Amino acid sequence: MILGIETSCDETAAALVTPEGGVISSVVASQAELHARYGGVVPEVASRRHLELVGPVVREALEEARVGLDAVERVGVTRGPGLIGALLVGLSAAKAISWSRGIPLVPVDHLHGHVASLYLGPEPLEPPFTCLLASGGHTLLLAVRDHRSFERLGTTLDDAAGEAFDKGARLLGLGYPGGAAIDALAREGDPDAYRFPIARVPGLDFSFSGLKTALLYAVRELGDGELDARRADLAASYQRAIVTALTRRLHEAAEETGLEQVAVVGGVAANSELRAALPDAVLAPLSLCTDNAAMIASAARFADPVALPEALELDAYASAA
Repeated sequence: MILGIETSCDETAAALVTPEGGVISSVVASQAELHARYGGVVPEVASRRHLELVGPVVREALEEARVGLDAVERVGVTRGPGLIGALLVGLSAAKAISWSRGIPLVPVDHLHGHVASLYLGPEPLEPPFTCLLASGGHTLLLAVRDHRSFERLGTTLDDAAGEAFDKGARLLGLGYPGGAAIDALAREGDPDAYRFPIARVPGLDFSFSGLKTALLYAVRELGDGELDARRADLAASYQRAIVTALTRRLHEAAEETGLEQVAVVGGVAANSELRAALPDAVLAPLSLCTDNAAMIASAARFADPVALPEALELDAYASAA
């Protein structure tokens, strides 16, 4: 089996996955409530919480799978990108397990992990395909032609889609995480009530800063009482603009690459309107949209392990290359 460990942001996760892609166990301890009071993730707070949780989460994953560490043949761990302090907690835990058990360590890129969530059973997606990766920290269009790599076709020039949801939620006085809050409220509103701008930038890139500014101005124009009455319409219209930008670019990318099969991964893939807008797309299961360790273990199936003692020299990285 492959043990996966994920601590790139505010979820402490561990999972056991078979070499064939079957998920035997998957445990995720979320810090959402801990960070909600701040309106976003506080890196130092996240790192300290990972220190408290990583051991118990790994033990729970093993107990859920009803196996011990002697059944683990390799350890896959997120090396980056992410919050550097948080990443180092997971990487250190993985190194300790690898060294103590004498098993290979596989460093995994977090973005590859999201794509690899599509390779898990019972109906894994096989390359090639065009993929939209949309989360709180990243918005990318990818051409995926094999299990080990991908080609970047486009990215965001400013905010990621998930970040735009979180910032929009704060402007509307909603809770954290913002994507889920806007998604829930938007079901009560009219998506055609406001016409928010959808940026048209060169190539296959995205831009959400103008949309966020438009929402800010719309909120400022309303009094407190009127804002309460129009909050659902604002949420629905704002969400519609983000979803439209994502789906348009995804279809353009598929046409440009000739990879007609499309897929969506990342936390934003859990958005109900986005899922409804792409009926022919392969979407990551809801349990694998947000950060989890099963996707990291899945990516480790196709990546090269680092032998000991060289594995102990691995370092984390905060930003994607």
